[in-house]
Amino acid sequence: MTTASHFPVSIEFFPPKTPEGVEKLRIVRQQLYALKPEYCSVTFGAGGSTQEGTFNTVRDILAEGVVAASHLSCIGATRATVLEQLTILKTMGVRRLVALRGDLPSGYGVGSEFQFASDLVTFIRTQTGDDFYLEVAAYPEMHPQAKSPEFDLKAFVTKVQAGANSAITQYFYNADAYFRLVEEADALGVHLPIVPGIMPITSSTQLMRFSDACGTEIPRWIRMRLQSYGDDAESIKAFGLDVVTSLCEQLKSGGAPGLHFYSMNQSAATLNICQRLNISL
Repeated sequence: MTTASHFPVSIEFFPPKTPEGVEKLRIVRQQLYALKPEYCSVTFGAGGSTQEGTFNTVRDILAEGVVAASHLSCIGATRATVLEQLTILKTMGVRRLVALRGDLPSGYGVGSEFQFASDLVTFIRTQTGDDFYLEVAAYPEMHPQAKSPEFDLKAFVTKVQAGANSAITQYFYNADAYFRLVEEADALGVHLPIVPGIMPITSSTQLMRFSDACGTEIPRWIRMRLQSYGDDAESIKAFGLDVVTSLCEQLKSGGAPGLHFYSMNQSAATLNICQRLNISL
């Protein structure tokens, strides 16, 4: 039996909307801290729509002695509101941010002070220097609103050149797409860590809905197998565990610098994957 080893992992949460959700997430976090995450990040609604919940969750994580990263999205925001948010976060002791454009709200028009995530990165660097470690998003299978793969890659390079420290990818189930992104970015002079985002498979309908919305491809063989299980939740979870563990093994052996888990405020799937990967618990 091989001994467990430490491999860098990070974990994403979303801010709960109810007191019950807050308490449930507190328990989930304690379970996931067994993985000794490098940091835990908290999502942020477009235009700051979840700011209070995001910042409260970040405060809780910091109080538990774990490094916390706040997402920060710029669509619908002004320079003044972003500067205020940066001041609050810095005062809280946050030193790590995930800088994103954010999803376009329905009916949203042009005229925002920030059009792209690269604008946000530039603004943060201009206003705060190197006070924050900045993560940006990367898309192995292309951003759903990008004009072409080349356009999407250039947008990523622009974010890096604006001052990003590392990147986290949208989730995917084709390791080749990730390695292709890393190779193409490297050819353009981008040598920062690109950490693969990992979405455990625990629900067929939820996965299909998320993937349709964000443009992630579900390989046909995975989609057909999930459909064949119908409402058999246990078979879906068991199959999902096999698929995602195999993906993570490919990424680890191929040189990925870490794994970023989209926990969906649940602990079991992430813990089971890491146990199979022999990542120290």
